[in-house]
Amino acid sequence: MGVMPVNRLLLTMSLPMMISMLVQALYNVVDSVFVSYISEDALAAVGLAFPAQNLMISVAVGTGVGINALLSKSLGEKNFETANQAAVNGVFLAFCSWAIFAVLGGLFSRTFMTLQTQVDSIISYGTTYLSIVSVVCVGMMFQICFERLLQSTGKTIFTMISQATGAVINLILDPLLIFGLGPFPEMGIAGAAWATVLGQIVGALLGLYCNLRLNPEISLNFRGFRPSGAVIRKIYAVGVPSIIMSSIGSVMTFGMNKILGAFNSTAVAVFSAYFKLESFIFMPVFGLNNGIVPIIAYNYGARKPDRMVRTAKLGVLYAL
Repeated sequence: MGVMPVNRLLLTMSLPMMISMLVQALYNVVDSVFVSYISEDALAAVGLAFPAQNLMISVAVGTGVGINALLSKSLGEKNFETANQAAVNGVFLAFCSWAIFAVLGGLFSRTFMTLQTQVDSIISYGTTYLSIVSVVCVGMMFQICFERLLQSTGKTIFTMISQATGAVINLILDPLLIFGLGPFPEMGIAGAAWATVLGQIVGALLGLYCNLRLNPEISLNFRGFRPSGAVIRKIYAVGVPSIIMSSIGSVMTFGMNKILGAFNSTAVAVFSAYFKLESFIFMPVFGLNNGIVPIIAYNYGARKPDRMVRTAKLGVLYAL
């Protein structure tokens, strides 16, 4: 990240991320397609659950951005102890995030649905779906964390493999668990939720393997580990603004669902489908951004401002 020509480096870092983000967008759409075969109310329920899901993703991704920036900057400074501290404290924060959302999801999923609709079938579908994806969001939290560790050291190809594997498993399990094909039980909307979380768990395990075996720049050693307040503050100094920016989408979607719900459930279902299709436009730019952050952070630590500026300029050009 400190010596490769910037244009080649940016493409090498970003293209795998752009591909993996497109796969992610695809499986969100296909997920909705399978759910729509259950009923229109089931599709509407998934749409109403989306703001809470997006909030969980925002916390995981925002924390990951903070980990990514601190770790890459530390590597650029050749400060390997701080880099390792950023990694292990990041994994600890992923665990804490999962614990918080598991408790909130277990206790308040039904309340969240009733705030948006009074249709009993939608509330029932949504409560079932949201309870599972929140209580078992451990895979998502750790998958995103491990992917960010790989991005921080420039190994975005492994990030793509991890994310794509989780997405493909979700695509395979969706029809099997929703409709009960072959030896699998027919689980309906609960099957869609389990397909999602199982795909995330497999992605997390693969990400962990890649970090332990294929990412020698950092060491995930928890022997004698104690959380570091200083490191966590540095992570969230960058991560909290990212969390807030991403969470604004959850607030907007929640508000739109409230407005559209006043008409009928079809309007909510259509908005949900549109929102996921729209992500095809934005996901490549998110992938580009994920490739830019570690490059700028590393070269900031290495005190190479010319490479930082060139990376930013090329990023804007490619985004346009």
